[in-house]
This record gives sequence, C-alpha cells and structure tokens, in this order.
Amino acid sequence: MTSPEQVGVRREATDAEARALASGLRLRILRLTLDEPLTNREIAEALGLNPATALHHVRTLVDTGFLEALEPRRGRRGAREIPYRSTGRSWYMSTPVGASSLLEAFLAEIATVPEPDRDLTRLGLRLPAAELEELRARLWELVQEFHDRPRDPEAEPWSLFVALHPDTSQRPRRSP
Repeated sequence: MTSPEQVGVRREATDAEARALASGLRLRILRLTLDEPLTNREIAEALGLNPATALHHVRTLVDTGFLEALEPRRGRRGAREIPYRSTGRSWYMSTPVGASSLLEAFLAEIATVPEPDRDLTRLGLRLPAAELEELRARLWELVQEFHDRPRDPEAEPWSLFVALHPDTSQRPRRSP
C-alpha cells in the first residue's frame, strides 16, 4: 500500500498528529533534526530547554511518526544516547490548528536571525476570487517544487514562511 508521503499528497492529520504539530516548539525540533540527527541532550541545548522537557516533546514526535530514533551511540563520558531525525512527514499533513504553531515557530526562529540577514516583505492586494485562487495555486506549486528538489547537505540552510490572509487593517468600504 502506498502512503500519502510516497506520492506527495497532503492528508488530514489524525487527532494525535494534529496535537503533535500544534506546538511551535515541536515544529522547531523537527526543523533542527531535518538534516542532522540530534540527541535529546543536543536538542535541549539548541533550544535552551531542560532535557526532560525536550524528551517529552521528542517522545510525542516519535510516537506520531514525525521523528525516528536511530541507532544509539556513545555520547559524552560514554553515555548511551539516541539520535533522532525528522521523517519529513509533517510536510504532508493538513491540520485545522497548525497556523498558530507555525507562526509561533517562525517568530522564535526569526528572533535569532540578525536583522541584515532577514528578507521580509508585505504586500496588500485586492484580487477577484479567481486571481486569489491562482495566486494560492502558483505559490503552492513553487514551494512544492523546491521542497521536492534533492537536499544538498553542503548548502546553507534557509527557512521560508509564507502567510496569505484577509487584510484586517483596511477599513470596510462604504456603500455608494
């Protein structure tokens, strides 16, 4: 049987998957472990967490299949440590509660990026429904195209955050 991940199709997350992805901290753990497996200790250090707190989140991600445990290795002082790597499954999930956790993860990550290294823009639009759908489709196709390209382990890692939403800063238009 072919999984949605194998054919590149998004699917609705189960309740457990949606709960796992509803945490900005868990999304940051997935990002940290996307290209390099990290132990619980390394994850805790990278995020400034207590190792027990990190382990709680790691276990949730392992239980839902978003992280996989690799072969144990010897860490500092010969202790047995388990490295974890992101499975990439979260890309193929659609959740009704994911937007706030995505924003939470983005804000935490962008706060650590020096101002000159940020490339941000905002754009106000007025589009008819058909053009709005065209914009959504073209944005999705572009992002999916870059997602599907082979990852170059030697390339510098970058992050992309895209948000399209109704503009609530505009005053309502008056009727003629």
